[in-house]
Amino acid sequence: MKSVRQAKILDLIKENRIETQEELQAKLKECGFNVTQATVSRDIRELGIIKSDIGDGVYSYRAGKSERQPEISGKFALILRQAVSSVACANNLIVVKTYTGMGSAVGAAVDAMPLEKVVGTLAGDDTLLIIAQDNESAKDIAVVLNELI
Repeated sequence: MKSVRQAKILDLIKENRIETQEELQAKLKECGFNVTQATVSRDIRELGIIKSDIGDGVYSYRAGKSERQPEISGKFALILRQAVSSVACANNLIVVKTYTGMGSAVGAAVDAMPLEKVVGTLAGDDTLLIIAQDNESAKDIAVVLNELI
């Protein structure tokens, strides 16, 4: 339910000028999501939504994260930031170097991400190998991972 609600929030701020959390809460209720202000606030924070000036001193919500960046839970994002030392691409392979003992944890984090062009992953003690469908996909995945770390 949370991921559906958060996807709806992104759609709403993309399609509408929403200036306050109360407006967003009302729009969500119109769409069948009975949420509290605290839930809306938490979703805004988790989605990285920001307010930006749309002119005349009016501020409206917009997605702050890169559209390329997949949704990833806080614990997995933390693992990636703290355990990955480098990401390199070689044709359709992405080699992720990690600190000793963290290869499997980073592998679990990557496996939990909605990366469409990943064929598979193989984790070792301090390395994760990601196999992409093609060279271009591997480059895109490497960019996404580097943005996350």
